[in-house]
Amino acid sequence: MNASEEPIESLAEPPPLRGRWTICAMLFVATTINYVDRQVLSILKPILHGQTIQLQPLFPGWPSFETTINVTDREYGYILAAFQVAYALGVIFAGRFVDRVGCRKGYPIVTGLWSLAAMAHALVRTVMGFGIARFFLGLGESGNFPAAIKATAEWFPPKERSLATGIFNSGAGVGAILAPLAVPWVALHFGWRAAFLITGIFSAIWIVWWSIRYRRPHETMDQSRGHIVIAPPASVVPWWSLLKHRQAWAFMVGKFLTDPVWWFFLFWLPQYFHSRFALDLTHIGPPLVTVYVVSTIGSVYGGWLPRGYMRVGMQLKRARLAAMLTCACCVLPVLTAGSLSSEWIAVALLSLAAAAHQGWSANIFTTASDMFPSEHVGTVVSFGQVAGALGGAIFQPIAGNILQLTHSYVPLFLYSGCAYLVALLLLRTLAPGLKRAQLGTSGLS
Repeated sequence: MNASEEPIESLAEPPPLRGRWTICAMLFVATTINYVDRQVLSILKPILHGQTIQLQPLFPGWPSFETTINVTDREYGYILAAFQVAYALGVIFAGRFVDRVGCRKGYPIVTGLWSLAAMAHALVRTVMGFGIARFFLGLGESGNFPAAIKATAEWFPPKERSLATGIFNSGAGVGAILAPLAVPWVALHFGWRAAFLITGIFSAIWIVWWSIRYRRPHETMDQSRGHIVIAPPASVVPWWSLLKHRQAWAFMVGKFLTDPVWWFFLFWLPQYFHSRFALDLTHIGPPLVTVYVVSTIGSVYGGWLPRGYMRVGMQLKRARLAAMLTCACCVLPVLTAGSLSSEWIAVALLSLAAAAHQGWSANIFTTASDMFPSEHVGTVVSFGQVAGALGGAIFQPIAGNILQLTHSYVPLFLYSGCAYLVALLLLRTLAPGLKRAQLGTSGLS
């Protein structure tokens, strides 16, 4: 690759922007809320599995009633598929929506949508109701990552983007940590419906914070004029024309193969620990918290890892690929998790795999801004999110049926261990060296 193939911004990178880490902190909080909302149902799954539920009133004086909610593994897989189909449908429009209206207006809108859908789970009385609520939750949550990646591309120079992405993406782990700590306690003391309502107030506070604080960099007047960034005019490129570039397909394939593994870790691990090690709602917290604490560390460390490789002489994009290879290799030991008899060995392997996934995720998200200009990053990320959600929508009912018929997690962990190396091989084949897409060309570039 010669110098003319790289964007001008890589040749004359502007000074880092002041206030960018505050933006990163806001992205981290939003991602944390996002993952708490999507994790509540999986935490409650063991008590919703084949049991009659007494629906106690949420507040004194409210009516109580009984209903039976028999959530089998197969039905749970279909409920999760409804979420992921909606996520795929929503993200088709979410990236383009955020690119058009901007992060300042678009991010609060999608946050409000998913928060209302999460709270709507409290009104559910049937399995079908969970599927409907989950569908709308997926529609709303689809906007989080396109908006966050776009904000990162606007505020951070290329060499810092994977670290910033790793930091805000660690909110996924923090959300998954907070959920098993808070949800069982709330459910046991106030009823399971209350567990779906706990994040509404935090979402409202975040929306106000973001609306007041966030501006695009060129709208922010810094005391040092060296930190003012003039936004370049956006190139007029139809969204569908981005699909002509193999770089977009490389990103999409990587997400399609590996996102289902994270969804599996997020949605099925409570059931895995319950069925294999007989952990009930009061004992399931420590293993889950351990897995997600380590995954949070992995997100930040994985985001930093390319900079570590650059310190030993690698170029940025080669360092990015080396970091992804490291993460892919760290997932491999989880192949054996389906047949383990030791709870804490399983926790150790799952922790390593979850950490490696989050490190992988921080870097694969950053490849979108490596290969495309910032005004199209939201759209490209939305393509990858669609692909990842479709992969999850295929994976979830297959997982539910496998578990319903065989009661074995072995096939699911076999896939989980191998997915990343296959994805990396295909990504490097489609986009050698993460070459920048030439948007003026008419064919695959």
